[in-house]
Amino acid sequence: MNPILLRGIGTVVLLMVSNVFMTFAWYGTFKLREMYPSVKDWPLMVVILFSWGLAFFEYCVAVPANRFGHHDLGGPFNLMQLKVLQESISLVVFVLIVHLVFKGEPIHWNHFVSMLCIVLAVFFAFLK
Repeated sequence: MNPILLRGIGTVVLLMVSNVFMTFAWYGTFKLREMYPSVKDWPLMVVILFSWGLAFFEYCVAVPANRFGHHDLGGPFNLMQLKVLQESISLVVFVLIVHLVFKGEPIHWNHFVSMLCIVLAVFFAFLK
């Protein structure tokens, strides 16, 4: 397989993993509160530190993903493409986690329209 294609696929996979960590770092404490009632009593600083702990792993995956994918380091993407790709992956991962983990959160038609706009952003970012 083409090495640049492999780097592109690897970048996307790593960005997906990093966004799972990011989504749980930002929103995971809501689910944690449901599962463990004692979490409701955590002071805000403890919640922040918990989230930073998860975000550490997000950065451990996101930074290599961006370095792996950037064209100056042998990858197929420029900076704008990496950013638009990351944001679109972030939204897809977020929607999947909301659907699978936070089952009470509704997804409405306007959410799908906004996702379509992001898909169009990816299309235009990669247009030559």
